[in-house]
Amino acid sequence: MKKDKQLLENLRNGVHLSFKDRLSLVLLLSYPTVIAMMTSVITEYIDAAMVGRIGAEKAASIGLIASTMWLVGSLVGAVSTGFSVQVAHRIGAKEEKEARSVVRHGLLLSLCFALFLMLIGLLLYRHLPIWLGGSGEIARDASRYAIVYVIMLPIMQLSRSADGMLQSSGNTKIAGAIGVIICVLDACFNYLLIFETRTVYIFGNAVTVPGAGLDVMGASLGTMLAETVGMCIAMYYLFFKLEWNKIRNHGDGSSDTLVVWNGERIRRTVPVIKKELSKALRISTPIAIEMIIMNSAQIMITKIVVPLGAVSIAANSFAITAEGFCYMPGYGIAIAATTLIGQSIGANRKELAGKLAYMVTAIGMVIMAVTGVILYAFAPQIMSLISPDPEIIELGAAVLRIEAFAEPLFAAGMVVGGVFRGTGNTLFPSIANLISMWAIRIPLAAYLTPKIGLRGAWIAMCVELSIRGIFFIIMLVVWKKRKTEEH
Repeated sequence: MKKDKQLLENLRNGVHLSFKDRLSLVLLLSYPTVIAMMTSVITEYIDAAMVGRIGAEKAASIGLIASTMWLVGSLVGAVSTGFSVQVAHRIGAKEEKEARSVVRHGLLLSLCFALFLMLIGLLLYRHLPIWLGGSGEIARDASRYAIVYVIMLPIMQLSRSADGMLQSSGNTKIAGAIGVIICVLDACFNYLLIFETRTVYIFGNAVTVPGAGLDVMGASLGTMLAETVGMCIAMYYLFFKLEWNKIRNHGDGSSDTLVVWNGERIRRTVPVIKKELSKALRISTPIAIEMIIMNSAQIMITKIVVPLGAVSIAANSFAITAEGFCYMPGYGIAIAATTLIGQSIGANRKELAGKLAYMVTAIGMVIMAVTGVILYAFAPQIMSLISPDPEIIELGAAVLRIEAFAEPLFAAGMVVGGVFRGTGNTLFPSIANLISMWAIRIPLAAYLTPKIGLRGAWIAMCVELSIRGIFFIIMLVVWKKRKTEEH
C-alpha cells in the first residue's frame, strides 16, 4: 500500500500518528492538489496570454467578464463542496456504502443545479457586459466569450464534483494529473482555435498551422473542450478505478446494476436523497452566499476599475491571473486541509484534527511567503509573458508588487477556511470573508482608486487580505483550544 493511503488508513483506524507521520500525510496529500490548482491558473494564464497577443481591447473584453465568470465558477465549487465534504466524513467513518450513495446522488443533483445556472446564463450573457460598463467591440467580444462558458457549465460542474470527491477520498494524485492534462490540452486547443491559419518556422522549415481564427471565443471554446476530456477521465476513475466505489454488485447488499426504478426502490431512495441534499445544502449554502457576495464585490471592483480605461482593465485582469501562481498553492493546501480534517472528524479524532489544522496552516503560510518573494522579484517578467504591451506590463507589475506583501496572511485565511469546511462548519468562514470584503476592501478601493488609479484598488486588497488572515488565525487558535478541551 502506498504511504499516503497507509497513513490515511491509520488515521481512520485510530492508529497514533507521530509528528513525522502527520507532516508526511499533509505533504503527500497537498502536493497533488497544489499541482491541480496551479494547472488551473496556468489554464487561465494561457487564455489570457494568447488573447493578449491579439491586442489590449481583446484582452480587456476577458477582463471585463472575468469577475462574473469567477462568481459562476465559485457557485459550481460550492455545490461540489457540499457533497465532497460528506464523502470525506463517510470515508473517515469507514461507511463505504453511504459514501457511494453520496457520490451518485451528489453528481445527479449537482448536474441539475448546473443546468439551472446554464439557463440563467443563456438569458443574460448578451446584457451582462453592458451592465458592467462595457461598450462597442469590448462588450461584443465579452459576450462571445461568455456564451461558450455558459454552455460549458454542466461539464464544469461534473468535472469539479468528480475531482472534489476523488480528493476527499484521499485520491489527490489523480485529480492533480487530470489538472495537468486539462492544462496541456487547453494550450493545444487554444493554439488552433484562437488564431487564424498561419505559417510558422520550425528549424528553418515553413510549416502551415491551421487555425479557426475565433480569437476571444476560441479561448473559451478551447477551455471547454479540455474540461470535457478532464471530466471524462475523472468520472472514469471515480466509477471504475476506486475499489470502494466501483460499479458492481457489493457485498453489503447494495448494487450498481441498472434496474428498473419501481415504486419500492423509489420509496427507499427518496429519503436518502433528501437527507444527503439537506446536509449538502447546510454545507453549500453558506459557501454559495459567501461566493455570491464576495464575487459581487469583485464585480464591484471591476466597475470601479472600468472608468480607468482598457489598459487598466487588462492590467487588473492579467495581474489577478498572474497572482494565481502565488495563491493557488494556498488553495491546494486548503483542499488537502478539508480532506484531512473531514476524515479526522469522521473518525472522531478531534485532537488529531487540531494538530493537523495547525500544521497545514503553517505550511501554507510558509509556501506563500516564498511565492510572494518570487512574485515581487519577477513581477515584470511574469506580466510580459501575458502581454507584450509596455503599459500593461508596467502597471500590472506595480500592482503585483503591492499584493506580494499580503501573501502569507492570505494563505492563513484560505487554509483555515479549508479547515473549518472540513468540519462541516462553512458558515463561519463565509460570514468572515463577506464582512471583510464589503466592510474593508470595497470602501477602501472606492476611495483610493479615483485618486491613485489601479494601485488604489490593489492597496485595498492587500490591506483587507492581511486583516482577514490575522482574524482567521485567531479563530483557529480558539477552535483548537475548544477541541482539546472536548477531548
